[in-house]
Amino acid sequence: MRNYGDTCPIAAQAAQGALALVRTSGQGTLKLLAPVFSRPQALLDAQGNTIVYGWIHDSAGSPIDEVLVSVYRTPHSYTGEDGADISCHGGSAAVKMLLLTLRKAGFEDALPGEFTFRAFMNGKLDLTRSESVMELVSAKTKEGLEHAVKRLSGVLEREIKTIRDTLLEAVSAAELYLDYPEEEIDEDPGSFSYSETAEDALRRLRVLASSYDRERLYQEGALTVIAGRPNAGKSSLFNALLNEDRSIVTDTPGTTRDWIETSLTIEGIPLRLTDTAGLRDPSSCPSGTDEAEMLGIQRSRELTEEADIILYIVDACEGFQKEDEKFLTEVSVPFLILVWNKIDLIEHEIASRAPIIAEILQLPPRSFAIVPVSARTGKGLEELSASIAGLLIQKASYSSAADTLPEGSPGLGTLRQKELIEKAVVLLEDALSMTARNEPLDLISPLLRESLNALGEITGEISSAGILETMFSRFCLGK
Repeated sequence: MRNYGDTCPIAAQAAQGALALVRTSGQGTLKLLAPVFSRPQALLDAQGNTIVYGWIHDSAGSPIDEVLVSVYRTPHSYTGEDGADISCHGGSAAVKMLLLTLRKAGFEDALPGEFTFRAFMNGKLDLTRSESVMELVSAKTKEGLEHAVKRLSGVLEREIKTIRDTLLEAVSAAELYLDYPEEEIDEDPGSFSYSETAEDALRRLRVLASSYDRERLYQEGALTVIAGRPNAGKSSLFNALLNEDRSIVTDTPGTTRDWIETSLTIEGIPLRLTDTAGLRDPSSCPSGTDEAEMLGIQRSRELTEEADIILYIVDACEGFQKEDEKFLTEVSVPFLILVWNKIDLIEHEIASRAPIIAEILQLPPRSFAIVPVSARTGKGLEELSASIAGLLIQKASYSSAADTLPEGSPGLGTLRQKELIEKAVVLLEDALSMTARNEPLDLISPLLRESLNALGEITGEISSAGILETMFSRFCLGK
């Protein structure tokens, strides 16, 4: 088994479709590739960032596929090494034969994420930009893609390095007092003259830490559960939001026996939208209610407990019932939208009921909305979509930070980054608290240094082989 960190020539399939891409990189890549290429000298003489046309053939000289080879010369390549990207036809047999030929020529199979690992080791990318590569691959929406692209361009790296430079001033000041006798320094060491600098770094770190939930929302989305009493119109709303018939709709209560889940995007946020069985008290179910429906009701209640946001459907013709109130006061409601459905069948005002319902449920206004809709006609669906997005963004907003991120910054992209930022925040808070109590500087200085090191781990300036291997092993092959 190979380990990350060597420079041997490697190869892996990086993409497949009508055309496929096989990526190679490492010391001696072009010399190994030339013997199985129909125009070996043209390949060896090619300048970096040029394309050479030819055929790949096996060791016996039999042609495998007609290809284009994009040539890269160190250091002007993704990995910083010599490399070649082979564009071939996308059939699985052709790709398999090509990879087999490369193995026989002397290439090793690339480890997951090894190309990006080499780019990091050769100084082409820091760790935040390396992680954004997989964010790009897994992005579900245009907004998620745009945020990942910003991180790949180095926006987050620059922000963290700016904060690190600010914090370095504080660390330097503290360590200055420890390295020199007090009589050689004009300022009072007990005052810790760079506390303002440390406080500025702390403020900016708190803003970054609070950005993670919002970034995660655009990357991973939110579980959105449609719930309500039987025959309130849950499946009709599910179908209306998808603009297709996925759930069976009848006038008979209890038609939906199990939950149905699908994916959609609302205002750039990926949602896992779930249609559930009608909620009703088991004791009130009519005799003859089968076991499947009872299990569906139980699972529906479990899903509402897991949800990021609940769309609770109320039949406008019947109004808000005691059974609705009972369920909503019992369940742990994170963020709730009361969807007043079937408004095409009534004429009286809905908005006047919102304060009454909010008071009954004792929900804070920021986590509650009431939206009248008609799943049958589509009226109110735009307003519902806006309310869903608004509440989810509000739920994941920078509520714990007094300021906002600098213009154009996408925030934190991974849990690893968030945990290290939070570690730096805690250390800085402890250091400043000790400073306020006039505690010895030799106790404060190590905390400042640890906080600085945590930021270095985010960008990779400080890292260990074990952490790097764990991180890159989660990448796709060919990346």
